[in-house]
Amino acid sequence: MGEYGLNNEIRDLDANDIKQYLEHRSVEVGQKTLDMERQALQAMARHVTHELEEKQSLSVTQSEFQQELTGRAYTPEQVEAISDHQRDRHSFATEVAYDAGLRACELHTLLPQSEREADDRPALDSKFECRDGERYTVIGKGGLVREVTLSHELAERLEARRLDEPRVETDREVHYKQHYNIGAGQKWSNSFSGAANRALGWSEGAHGVRHSYAQERMEELQNAGYLKDDAKETVSQELGHFRPDITDTYLR
Repeated sequence: MGEYGLNNEIRDLDANDIKQYLEHRSVEVGQKTLDMERQALQAMARHVTHELEEKQSLSVTQSEFQQELTGRAYTPEQVEAISDHQRDRHSFATEVAYDAGLRACELHTLLPQSEREADDRPALDSKFECRDGERYTVIGKGGLVREVTLSHELAERLEARRLDEPRVETDREVHYKQHYNIGAGQKWSNSFSGAANRALGWSEGAHGVRHSYAQERMEELQNAGYLKDDAKETVSQELGHFRPDITDTYLR
């Protein structure tokens, strides 16, 4: 299990250790393997360490690992066409996810940086270089609160969708406090795939907008004079991986 490894005494793994391990593995293995590991760890937590009660389950972790070697990125024109084939809430969410490189679940968690600080993580001066906009934070994998940026125009439209009171949304067995009236999570992802098939005749899934973000940011940063490795490190920070080797999967 690497830094969370199986080399550790299995009885020492608490519920948080298990969650971190599964998040770590989600970028390294496919969904089938990830589900098998979750089930094994769940049984251990119920019957060996008693971290979970008999009927308590571990939340499903979605894999981001792609075994195929083909790219998943959409062009700006393709994203626009997909957005045009969605209903309003999901259409706007597609614009936001594409502009900020967000995961589906992170759309639930958008909040201005002035209202929630990002976690303290390493950051290069090149982070968000060439991107002028408003700063927000989202809660990503492992509960990491990271900074993202939205164009001024999108931020203004987002604030017009601010709810009078936040509402709780449940998505893939996880509860989120959502502050904006926009699509998010599995419902947005399904809407995106359906719209892509209608607009383009094919779909690489909603996660493809993160691939688009990564590739466009690499081009922007290298055009601004940054070396490839520095640009890749920057993109890894913006995407919330903080591991440039993972960013390679987004650059195919």
